[in-house]
Amino acid sequence: MNAVVKPSNIKGAIWANASKSSMQRACAAALLSGTEVLLHNPGNSKDDLAALEIIKRLGAQVRQTEDGLLIHSKGIAPVNDLIHCGESGLSIRMFTPIAALSEKEITVTGSGSLVTRPMDFFDQVLPELSVNIKTNGGKLPLQIKGPLIPGNVEIDGSLSSQFLTGLLMSFAAAGAQDVSIRVKDLKSKPYVDLTLEVMKKFGLKIPENRDYKEFYFHGNDQQRLDRIDYTVESDWSGGAFLLVAGAIAGPITVFGLDPFSTQADKAIIQALMDAGAHLSVQDSQINVAPAPLKPFHFNATECPDLFPPIVALAAYCNGRSVIEGTSRLTHKESNRALTLQEEFGKLGVEIELQGDLMIVNGGQGVHSAKVHSHHDHRIAMACAVAALYANGPVTIEEANAIDKSYPDFFNHLGKLGASVLYN
Repeated sequence: MNAVVKPSNIKGAIWANASKSSMQRACAAALLSGTEVLLHNPGNSKDDLAALEIIKRLGAQVRQTEDGLLIHSKGIAPVNDLIHCGESGLSIRMFTPIAALSEKEITVTGSGSLVTRPMDFFDQVLPELSVNIKTNGGKLPLQIKGPLIPGNVEIDGSLSSQFLTGLLMSFAAAGAQDVSIRVKDLKSKPYVDLTLEVMKKFGLKIPENRDYKEFYFHGNDQQRLDRIDYTVESDWSGGAFLLVAGAIAGPITVFGLDPFSTQADKAIIQALMDAGAHLSVQDSQINVAPAPLKPFHFNATECPDLFPPIVALAAYCNGRSVIEGTSRLTHKESNRALTLQEEFGKLGVEIELQGDLMIVNGGQGVHSAKVHSHHDHRIAMACAVAALYANGPVTIEEANAIDKSYPDFFNHLGKLGASVLYN
């Protein structure tokens, strides 16, 4: 599907979509809780649906109700020897050690860019935890056979914190006692905070966090809850695009984003403030409106998913904006540093890459053009937001990539008054 976004003024109010970071973690925790769980505000992205299918294959029963998704679980009890993670990096990294809790041999696979992402982390770590594993040269598919037995391990956290999320959950479910996970150079610490918060709400054993360098599991038993009600947070990652859209072509109001959330991407508020957007942040809503935008310096190392919306913002800032953390962009749905440089270049926005820095030369206007999503949901949304104040229509090829995280994105833009056509 191609989408054509015409220059548009937007206004009104919209409720942010559900967070797939929160939703997928909740699915994993619900499976491991061994009890009845009601998920309110469940997500409907491709990644969310992949997580739901995984927990069903690992033994959970899932049913839609008027109040949300009702999940019944008795722990890990696979009913299938294959789990498919779609294109979700979080699912592959989180559910692989969780699936390894079973004695059954299980094949873990995925699709799209996931098949090219490095998975040799598991080759190195899982054998230390008594798990037999075979990979395709450090890539998918993986064949694993447990059961995983918690032990003292040291891991490299520089590539992704998602590997740590899977180990924390699997250790908790396995009843880890007096063992620790030591971590070198951990990135995206807020996502680890989100993992620990979800684990706590689902009654899973919480390790002692020793300054993000070591997570120590004491000998205490985890809490078993009879029933759990959990509301999936709205998504700061998707909401960031709405907020930037408001700063470019608003004013708009966005509901549902919790300013006290542990989600890393709430840092978009700081970027908008630094750029000089009109902004009002309240507990229940965020109001954002255009203003003369100035260049800014932003460190996205802990929140790399913010690069695409921040580039769209920087395109309209009058000068050179600097974004740190491009090393975090290599193993995404696309190499986002190069993809952003290429596609925004078509829009007349020059992007320079210097080591770990991205420099966006903004304020020269955004041009009408045809761009390509590279099958990357965040690239598609960034180009759509940048199109709102361009000098003509912007055609986004393979715009259906948004289904991975925010399938309602173009509908939401339309409700705010944007002109979006499909062909």
